[in-house]
Amino acid sequence: MLSINAISKTFFADTINERRALNNLSLTLAEGDFVTVIGSNGAGKSTLLNTISGRYTVDSGDIEIDGRRVNGLKEFKRARHIGRVFQDPMAGTAPNLTIEQNLALAAKRGQRRGLGRALNKTKREYFREQLTSLELGLENRLTANVGLLSGGQRQALSLLMAGFTHPSILLLDEHTAALDPQRAALVTSLTERIVSQGNLTTLMVTHNMEQALALGNRLIMMHEGRIVFEAGPEEKKNLTVQGLLDEFSKIKGAQFDDRALLG
Repeated sequence: MLSINAISKTFFADTINERRALNNLSLTLAEGDFVTVIGSNGAGKSTLLNTISGRYTVDSGDIEIDGRRVNGLKEFKRARHIGRVFQDPMAGTAPNLTIEQNLALAAKRGQRRGLGRALNKTKREYFREQLTSLELGLENRLTANVGLLSGGQRQALSLLMAGFTHPSILLLDEHTAALDPQRAALVTSLTERIVSQGNLTTLMVTHNMEQALALGNRLIMMHEGRIVFEAGPEEKKNLTVQGLLDEFSKIKGAQFDDRALLG
């Protein structure tokens, strides 16, 4: 479903601030794979997601989604194949639109646009049914502006919207990092349920090692733009936080930040 072949990305090339964010990185995800990504600050984790989504273009290498090479596609054209939830709860929704309007826009992702009613009785009933699964009472607030919701509610809504049209790839970029522990646990549980029910091929960046171990069937560790450790389904089942720290300690100069250690 996702094939990344020897991609590299350098920022501020040929200047004193040159930084190699991705270094000849390769990764393949089969349909239904859920891969968690950990690593130190500046390891290239978010850059990896941004190159997949098309926000950044790669300097070299190829990216294929569902068998199609997407290197030349702009971000908005890749969006029909990709669902994404960002770290900032404010980034995934339109605050001045209502809940039902946000859902209507998400439901149209990847479809041809034309004149017609964006909302009707059938769609509203479907939206209520989907929102009920979040167990946040949002099904009774369809006409409320999204800007009035809490960060946890907006992130749960963003997650629901991202999986609405069963994207080829779901990208989660530290999507619980900005939430308090209670809301983070809720969104983590929702993530597991939505990904499992939709059999969504997912790549999730996280600083929380316990979360990285609890979710998904595979795990990769990045450092200086490379994958330095990978655990498949069987190995991941037996991994512990201490085991991850031991693997990370083998990397010269590598250091997790406090969020990873305390998370």
